[in-house]
Amino acid sequence: MPIKNLLLILFTVCLSVPFYTNAQSLVSEDRFLPINGIDQWVTIHGEKSKPVILFLHGGPGSPISPYSENVYHSWEKDFIIVQWDQRGTGKTFGLHAPAELGPVFLQSNPLTVEQMTADGIALTEYLIKYLGKQKLILFGSSWGSVLGISMAYQRPELFYAYVGHAQIVDPAENFPKIYEKLSRMAREENDPQSEATLQLLGPPPYDMARNYGQLLRIVKKFEKQHSVAAPEFFWIPSPAYNNAKDEKDRADGDDYSFVNYTGDRQLGVAAMMSTIHFSKTALDFKTPVFFLQGQEDILTPKESTKAYFDKIQAPEKKYLFLPGAAHGFNQLVIDAQYKIMQEISAGIH
Repeated sequence: MPIKNLLLILFTVCLSVPFYTNAQSLVSEDRFLPINGIDQWVTIHGEKSKPVILFLHGGPGSPISPYSENVYHSWEKDFIIVQWDQRGTGKTFGLHAPAELGPVFLQSNPLTVEQMTADGIALTEYLIKYLGKQKLILFGSSWGSVLGISMAYQRPELFYAYVGHAQIVDPAENFPKIYEKLSRMAREENDPQSEATLQLLGPPPYDMARNYGQLLRIVKKFEKQHSVAAPEFFWIPSPAYNNAKDEKDRADGDDYSFVNYTGDRQLGVAAMMSTIHFSKTALDFKTPVFFLQGQEDILTPKESTKAYFDKIQAPEKKYLFLPGAAHGFNQLVIDAQYKIMQEISAGIH
């Protein structure tokens, strides 16, 4: 056989085999799945043989899916990364969005912790069966930590471990403490604008969502001043999400979900946060529990999360304190997430 032909055959074999093997070993899906009566947006990306991480985003109403490619793509060689636009969020909200987001829709379509926990459990059961796994790793951040605690507490047999970041504990009871801390910071840091806004608002509880929104804007302002910022590329949506419709659906879903979280008397919406009392209702876990806590987190402060952590009984538990981090994600938080996920993964047989 001529050497030229032999080299051509060898080159073709060498080129084709790795690509075929790699394609067969990866899962890459972005689609709506029927979950408890409505279609919800789920993305699944990673190495098929690796452990599954189900991410529970915060907000409520603030999806990770548009940014997952930027933040978590490098993890896909070690894990299967699952992002879920929860009921009332992102593409899921967009698929079911009303012509007008007003009192009629809000009152007839309430969000509840119980319903969204049931959605998360149903999705987990689907993923375990579909991907051929025994269990998965559960991660919840901020609002997602409410669902994470609820899911892990109710169905521990589904999870290798629960990892909570910016863990919510007793939010309605915590807001007056947040107000006191912000008032003190505004005085000490000579911020008359924030001080005036806080005085106008008065201490919580509030009966209008917009008052909580004003309070949280001051929280974010002070957290930004005292923590390390996330890289700018973190929050650039992937091309599939970077369009006018998706941007509107994210904004409207965020508003809808936030009103359901805080409640609003004028709109006739009950507050989900008033039903969350983990320091009394979720203490004895049958699965390992890990908390990641930002030093500069005002919204879910270390005083609250550490006191709760100390009460928890679990087969294994660990509390990781992150200097330079606040309530949201930055590179320090992502690195800490990856490290703890690797530790959990090493223990999976």
